[in-house]
Amino acid sequence: MKISIALLLAVSMLAAQTATDTPEAHVAVAKTAAGDDYQNLFNFLCAAPANRGGGGRGTGGGGAQRGQGGGQRGPQAPPDRSTWYAEPVKVFDNFYFVGQSEYSVWAVTTSEGIILIDTIFDYSVEEEVIGGLKKLGLNPANIKYAVVSHPHPDHHGGAKFLQDMGVPIIMSAADWDALDRSGGTKPKRDMVATDGQKLTLGDTTITMYVTPGHTPGTISFLIPVKDNGRPHLAAMWGGTGLNADRESLTNYVQSAKRFTDIARQAGADMMLSNHTDWDGSKIKLPAVAKRVPGTPHPFVGGSGSVLRYMKVAEECATARLMRLN
Repeated sequence: MKISIALLLAVSMLAAQTATDTPEAHVAVAKTAAGDDYQNLFNFLCAAPANRGGGGRGTGGGGAQRGQGGGQRGPQAPPDRSTWYAEPVKVFDNFYFVGQSEYSVWAVTTSEGIILIDTIFDYSVEEEVIGGLKKLGLNPANIKYAVVSHPHPDHHGGAKFLQDMGVPIIMSAADWDALDRSGGTKPKRDMVATDGQKLTLGDTTITMYVTPGHTPGTISFLIPVKDNGRPHLAAMWGGTGLNADRESLTNYVQSAKRFTDIARQAGADMMLSNHTDWDGSKIKLPAVAKRVPGTPHPFVGGSGSVLRYMKVAEECATARLMRLN
């Protein structure tokens, strides 16, 4: 569903400036922004809190209510492999999916090694990340950094395994603090990412932005990729689920607005998530495998797709915040 960005912004401004500035008005803007592409994201974020499950501050914020999500597993046995395993996929010339069915790990290859974005769970990291890289013809010994978007076990659980291999783990200061207060499998405090920091490895630079809201120091990203040599820029929103407290929601809305501006100004033309439902990876990854040469890339939706994704996040969070009043 193609939606005019100018129309979307006009509807958004109208909702914010008239007597209809209600949670329902913001939900309506989000629904329009979602179109057909981001219905799962809309349904997840804009559902009434009573129907969506919990997710207070410092938890999975609702993002962990699915499958083997972000709650601490404690001594429980790992879930059956059939419920989480996914095949690795080469997505772009320098960009690979090595995650599991619900949760993504993105591998950026450079002239000097590999940068990982997220590390999934402790029970799946060896097979999905290490095994996945090998299946794709890549050497796991070339992993130079693993950046964790935020400290929930579906994203940081595998970091200790990688750290024990000698891979430096990067997280924001606020989220290292949050991780220190948590239990379960976790890495030792390592490298600290700062807002706007550029991480350069060989011929590639990714940029990290601290976007609090989902957690106190969630990291979002700009990642350059190439499709048969043609450059594109991916924006990745690092934490999706909404918490229940005013401070987190206020930070989330502010972060979403700021990252939208960053992505717009940078010219990002594709949107990524670390959950395969939210960015449509469950559909796009198989489409990449079946893609006919010369046809559009399934992940490249243009700048409008990035702005619409972020508008859904912003407006649903705004509606949730207004409901606290």
